[in-house]
Amino acid sequence: MSPKKRKPRIGIALGSGAARGWSHIGVINALEERGISPDIITGTSIGSLVGAAYADNKLAELEAWVEELKWHDVISYFDISMDGGFIAGKKLFRFLRENFYDKDITELGKPFGAVATNMDTGIEVWLREGPVMDAARASSSIPGFFTPVSHEDGWLLDGGLVNPIPVSLCRAMGADIVIAVDLNSSPMWSDESLDSQTAVEPQSAQSSSDNAFVNQLTQLKNKIWPSDIGQSLLEKRDDVPSILEVLSRSLNIMQLRISRSRMAGDPPDVLIRPSLPDIDMLDFHRAAECIKEGEAAVLRMETQLRYYHLMK
Repeated sequence: MSPKKRKPRIGIALGSGAARGWSHIGVINALEERGISPDIITGTSIGSLVGAAYADNKLAELEAWVEELKWHDVISYFDISMDGGFIAGKKLFRFLRENFYDKDITELGKPFGAVATNMDTGIEVWLREGPVMDAARASSSIPGFFTPVSHEDGWLLDGGLVNPIPVSLCRAMGADIVIAVDLNSSPMWSDESLDSQTAVEPQSAQSSSDNAFVNQLTQLKNKIWPSDIGQSLLEKRDDVPSILEVLSRSLNIMQLRISRSRMAGDPPDVLIRPSLPDIDMLDFHRAAECIKEGEAAVLRMETQLRYYHLMK
């Protein structure tokens, strides 16, 4: 008798992309609706946050929370720092730990791994054990924005610096078929959104919540930096881009190029690409739009999902 054929193990690699990462929720929901429940979950940066919640069967709770986020909620979690990054992240990640991620990775319902970068050596670090929130925090340490995370004898930065879409980790953990989610296929920080959301002074076209965000951001800036420094950090001008604009666009370009290179050598079986060109790096209050586009991106790939006999 021939041996019984083993069911292929499905892995999902959730890529980096800051606020665009809420689209991972829509992707996962749409896959589940089609009878596709990945056995292995890996994530880089924001992908590690969403992936960990999914692995712990808390995706619905995370979705409910992010869909309620407003501008003022987002800024309330930003504790300004000048020690290795603009944002310390202690308030945000303490909240996440208390409400979503208070477990060890080995205790999650599904195998999970996160990618970070060793700041001293540039080596890719795979986080497969230890507190979930510590791994997600390290994987999400966007250079210049979030402070790096101490780890063993060094410091960890965002995994997007070396592996923006962790297909290789997914395969190393035993996945036979890998579904990857690429959030960086369209440019980040559109000119229109920069004009409306990074200006120091509120504009009449903005909603009251937008005005509150800008006012609070301005107050924080004035407390930490002299006016000329704060203006160059936050304000887009006709003659020169702001520091935040330079950082965000540079990171987006870098991750796009690295993603293409990595996937050329180790391509996923199915590549899902939500299109979110007008979602900025810090647009965490626009989760509903991102989730909807994540669902639409899965719909566009149904033919390929059927090719691998993944759908019911």
